[in-house]
Amino acid sequence: VKFNNCAGNKGVRYETNSLDFKVRADGTLYAAHHLQVPSKQLILVVTAWDPQTLGRWETVVRFLVAEKSQHNGHKPKGRKALPGELVQQQSDTLLPWRQHQSANGLRRQKRDWVIPPINVPENSRGPFPQQLVRIRSDKDKEIHIRYSITGVGADQPPMEVFNIDPVSGRMYVTRPMDREERASYHLRAHAVDMNGNKVENPIDLYIYVIDMNDNRPEFINQVYNGSVDEGSKPGTYVMTVTANDADDGTTANGMVRYRIVTQTPQSPSQNMFTINSETGDIVTVAAGLDREKVQQYIVIVQATDMEGNLNYGLSNTATAIITVTDVNDNPPEFTTSTVKQPQKGVRTLVVIARDLTRSLMGQAGSRNWGGVGLPTTTCTHSHFSFSRPKGPREKIQHFAAAVDYEMNRAFMLTVMVSNQAPLASGIQMSFQSTAGVTISVTDVNEAPYFPTNHKLIRLEEGVPTGTVLTTFSAVDPDRFMQQAVRYSKLSDPANWLNINATNGQITTAAVLDRESDYIKNNVYEATFLAADNGIPPASGTGTLQIYLIDINDNAPELLPKEAQICEKPNLNVINITAADADIDPNVGPFVFELPSVPSAVRKNWTITRLNGDYAQLSLRIMYLEAGVYDVPIIVTDSGNPPLYNTSVIKVKVCPCDENGDCTTIGAVAAAGLGTGAIIAILICIIILLTMVLLFVVWMKRREKERHTKQLLIDPEDDVRDNILKYDEEGGGEEDQDYDLSQLQQPETMDHVLNKTPGVRRVDERPIGAEPQYPIRPVIPHPGDIGDFINEGLRAADNDPTAPPYDSLLVFDYEGSGSTAGSVSSLNSSSSGDQDYDYLNDWGPRFKKLADMYGGGEED
Repeated sequence: VKFNNCAGNKGVRYETNSLDFKVRADGTLYAAHHLQVPSKQLILVVTAWDPQTLGRWETVVRFLVAEKSQHNGHKPKGRKALPGELVQQQSDTLLPWRQHQSANGLRRQKRDWVIPPINVPENSRGPFPQQLVRIRSDKDKEIHIRYSITGVGADQPPMEVFNIDPVSGRMYVTRPMDREERASYHLRAHAVDMNGNKVENPIDLYIYVIDMNDNRPEFINQVYNGSVDEGSKPGTYVMTVTANDADDGTTANGMVRYRIVTQTPQSPSQNMFTINSETGDIVTVAAGLDREKVQQYIVIVQATDMEGNLNYGLSNTATAIITVTDVNDNPPEFTTSTVKQPQKGVRTLVVIARDLTRSLMGQAGSRNWGGVGLPTTTCTHSHFSFSRPKGPREKIQHFAAAVDYEMNRAFMLTVMVSNQAPLASGIQMSFQSTAGVTISVTDVNEAPYFPTNHKLIRLEEGVPTGTVLTTFSAVDPDRFMQQAVRYSKLSDPANWLNINATNGQITTAAVLDRESDYIKNNVYEATFLAADNGIPPASGTGTLQIYLIDINDNAPELLPKEAQICEKPNLNVINITAADADIDPNVGPFVFELPSVPSAVRKNWTITRLNGDYAQLSLRIMYLEAGVYDVPIIVTDSGNPPLYNTSVIKVKVCPCDENGDCTTIGAVAAAGLGTGAIIAILICIIILLTMVLLFVVWMKRREKERHTKQLLIDPEDDVRDNILKYDEEGGGEEDQDYDLSQLQQPETMDHVLNKTPGVRRVDERPIGAEPQYPIRPVIPHPGDIGDFINEGLRAADNDPTAPPYDSLLVFDYEGSGSTAGSVSSLNSSSSGDQDYDYLNDWGPRFKKLADMYGGGEED
């Protein structure tokens, strides 16, 4: 291939769309490896690209494949094989494993034959399985050979697309093929003997699916949107539509061509656009695009494969919507030269202007559509402001400001309008339009207003109830309407004021106090409402601020209320001051003094002035007993007239250490507890402890009496030892080292009663005379209780029949004269032929014994 990029081809690289072929730097096309061309014609796409400019160029190369000469060197005679005979040729028997005859006999060729690819058309109707080719080895005349195939489509997914007869070597396809699903298959054929030993080397089989035109072109989008300016010249690019075909793009089956089917509307021409049949680019082909006449075109585009052949190709359609965009080729103009608009108060005035650029299909928001209003008129145009229209309708809005019917009943304006963007070139028209505007103002009911708002008055606090403060009246702006104004309170936090509903006179309803929480910075604020009786009624509000001047109406208060001082003077003092709710000049300097009554106050205490606001309280005498003292002090402010107040300060007098701090004992004494009170508290504590001790002694004595009563129960009623234990059996015969005869049942009770203490059988009640227990007195004396208990214990110890007589249980003595005889004479022998199998029938309890003796000789 030859290529020239007009720059000497420096750095240009070549590539193909096939991995089987490559291109050298000089343009030579060569095969990358040994291959068998499957068809009579081969189409390749060669691409040249420049890495620096990223430019790419493509060309199509078609190869006509010549027939290969036969192995004997002679060309085949007769006519060429037709395409319809390909399947028949593929059905011939292939001998991939050939042998050559030589002087020494047969010898295997070093390299096997390369089997030509097998072509299978897609969408075949069968019948299936359909034979493709027969593979066999010439060794099958000598031994039995089994054939098999492996690879994708045989033993790998998709499974069993191809199979082979293991005896005859005939290979079949089992179902219709789809090239769009898979275009080729690579299989390997194997030949083995009956024992599975390899007879021949595996050979490669390439199966190519021949493409059929079974897929329509598909557009990427069903609807494409594009735009073009009105008045565009022919050849102006609009948009590109793209369709893809799933068939083989190197054949006519996948080559798509485009054409325009219809155009709506067909104005001003039925062929306003054309399309590139190969690329799908839509361009204008005729002049006359006018957005004011046609705002949008709908174009139906058809894509057909088989290179656009409508007789054999498959087609599909898509819709292209082409919008004609606006350019400023029409100036705005008013619908009328004079506009009369009634105006009420400050409402909006609308002046209608028509602009063909926007009025027909509203390109709202564009510079061609938006107009700019310019006031050019006389007199009172300053009452109006102008703004651009923002809505989709053809209106220019003028907002009026502060128009008053009582001042001006009409206005005359001249308005000029123009587009923001200049007119397009070639338009010979004026770019602006003017109109006269007459504005008539209509009277409406306006709300009354207070001329002075906020109104401030000053007066002293404490004025009596009913005092007239001021007249807070409103004005009704509607001079040409006969209306009455009524007044009422809207906000009065402390409820201190009243207003006359007719004339707006303000009077006090309570005493005004500057020190109230409703006062902020000495100012009290109230809001009043003035309403007329118009239709509809209107109302306005006004705020009255009352600045209260302070008077001396609050006496000072002494601070602090409590203090502490040592019982000896000159160690510490108490600093005192005063607080006054009033403000200057009705506060300090303050005067602190002690009253003359009672006389002990001035005798024990003294006040020293520090400054106008502070003084010191200290002891006058050398020693004052510890305690709490109420010291009255008279505090007088500097108001006119001055006010005074007698306040009491609680002073705790206590003994102090060397640092001037109260000691612990002193703090107690200072809390008001004298020596007598402390002694009384200690006596109460001692009495409480004594009562607790007596209660504990009483509880112990009661518990002891309860145990004593339990010991006086009659012996016949005693049931404490009626529960017997039999789980202690003692040791075996070999373990006992004592005389068992001692445990035998005695014949008489004499030797038992006279026997010294020792081992005896006590598991049953002995037979004998019962001793006499002491008789319990009817009314026992407290001193005889101990003797009575001791006598009862002594009698019980000497009574062999007294319970408990089961404290020691012995079961290892069987007695004499047993009918069973001694078990020592029993022995076991394994030499007998005793059958113990019957033990298995006795249940699970004898299973262990049956396992021991029922096993026979195996055990």
